[in-house]
Amino acid sequence: MSNAVEVNDLTVNFGALTAVDDVSLHVAYGEVVTLLGPNGAGKTTLVETLLGFRAPTSGTVRLHGLNPVRDHREVVVRTGALLQRGGVWFPMTPRQVLDLTASYYDAPRDSEELLTLLDLGRCARTPWRRLSGGEQQRTLLALALLGRPRVLVLDEPTTAVDPEGRQVIRDLIASERDRGCALLVTTHELTEAERTSNRVVIMNRGHVVIHGTLDELAGAPEMIVELSGPVDAALLATKLGCVVTADGANRVRCETESTPERIAMLNTFLSSVGVTLLSLRTRASLEERYLELIEQERREVRP
Repeated sequence: MSNAVEVNDLTVNFGALTAVDDVSLHVAYGEVVTLLGPNGAGKTTLVETLLGFRAPTSGTVRLHGLNPVRDHREVVVRTGALLQRGGVWFPMTPRQVLDLTASYYDAPRDSEELLTLLDLGRCARTPWRRLSGGEQQRTLLALALLGRPRVLVLDEPTTAVDPEGRQVIRDLIASERDRGCALLVTTHELTEAERTSNRVVIMNRGHVVIHGTLDELAGAPEMIVELSGPVDAALLATKLGCVVTADGANRVRCETESTPERIAMLNTFLSSVGVTLLSLRTRASLEERYLELIEQERREVRP
């Protein structure tokens, strides 16, 4: 697959502040890459630079092989964006704003199709000011899809969206990926990233901390065990023949692969001490790895 998005050695300064510090990443057509990081990590600045709203201090950004500042008009036609800042003139309805915006494109998607796709039919004639936060967000996403983009840049797409609306957006992300669109998504919703991403990029303090697939970020195989009560980690380590670490009152992490033999040994031990196995996972969750990496970064800069 060729890359729709290319960011190479990007730095963006605001005076003495370096908001984006030597960042490189790429997104291929037919791929979802999620950009994670705490507030102030540089995600929004990177997105704004990628879309041509800011010029790089150094390094390069390309969408469809184009310079988003020099070739801004052509980039806008080929790219859909949902940003945190922005909205719709408050008397307009979703149907009106979609019909108006569609007139700017040579071959737009049908407004009715998008209203149905994003479950906006019931509020299609409701003025913007009376829409819920989730309905407004889904209207902005419909606008991003109008021009049949080959790249979608979605900044916090599930903000203020209810569970049903989140599922609509998840399905849409999957269908756009399947039709060959490249998607760069920023979010604080780690469970959403786990459900939709092909790869994840974690940023902090302007630079990339780590990137890779979910499996690559999860680290080595292990057994993460939730229990009905506490157990002696040292005794369990002896039984399993591996390192066992207490991770909370009723959870242990066993540094070993989850084989049938290991699970049988674990169950035998738990029965002997009168504790019940509630759940078992074989990899750290994205949230666990994210928090671990960000905390490690914070420790490294503490005096």
